[in-house]
Amino acid sequence: MGLSGGRRTRADQSASRHGTRAFDVDAVLCDLDDTLYPQQAWLDGAWHAVARTGTRYGLDEAAFLAALRADAALGSARGGIIDRALATVGGGRPDALITELVTAFRAHRPARLEPYPGVRAALARLRMAGLRLGVVTDGDVAGQEWKVRALGIGAFFDCVVVSDALGGRQWRKPHAAPFREAMKELGVRPERCVVIGDRPEKDVSGAARLDIRAIRVKTGEYRQVPDGPGVWHAAADFATAVDWLLATPGPEPRT
Repeated sequence: MGLSGGRRTRADQSASRHGTRAFDVDAVLCDLDDTLYPQQAWLDGAWHAVARTGTRYGLDEAAFLAALRADAALGSARGGIIDRALATVGGGRPDALITELVTAFRAHRPARLEPYPGVRAALARLRMAGLRLGVVTDGDVAGQEWKVRALGIGAFFDCVVVSDALGGRQWRKPHAAPFREAMKELGVRPERCVVIGDRPEKDVSGAARLDIRAIRVKTGEYRQVPDGPGVWHAAADFATAVDWLLATPGPEPRT
């Protein structure tokens, strides 16, 4: 039980003696892509897989890869990147081709991904401070779960919630459903929770719908996007966000 229940765990007591616990926080919900690791590293491998698959249909691999990268650079979250890249290289849109290319994209499974510097140490500090941790992310369910494994950080988390597993793309952030599901699995209330993520219109807005405090990190593709309303704190990266959170005092703990 966290501090909200009036009881202090051994981890809570140890952390409070060392001054490393924000006492009004029991759990942290972490975004995945561009928050814990640079998504571009995964995307680049996925575009290579798509371009290689296109050669089976007579597409020039280098030209197709360049078209995929160019379109994705305008915003990787936009739909239709593969379709537009095909149009650029004159590949047409036969159904079999589209299906196979999308399958290649979703099936990309790198053996290893590298978190941003300091992420593993920051997650360890959060756990040492007695906090429960969850991932709240959007995307293909198997692919997102694989990323957590490839990053080698799965052991830090009590739950991984992929919004698409709740019923499809309509449940993606900023919808409240994935945040609610994570809090349910962690057994925490909104006021005892903090979200850390890179996208104001998804992570911050989703947290705000449930009155969860949000720390915005300025890493990855959307780092230049203004904070917008609802940001409790902004940090350069995840490790810096955790430094700030653990140094932020909360109410005196109940004994």
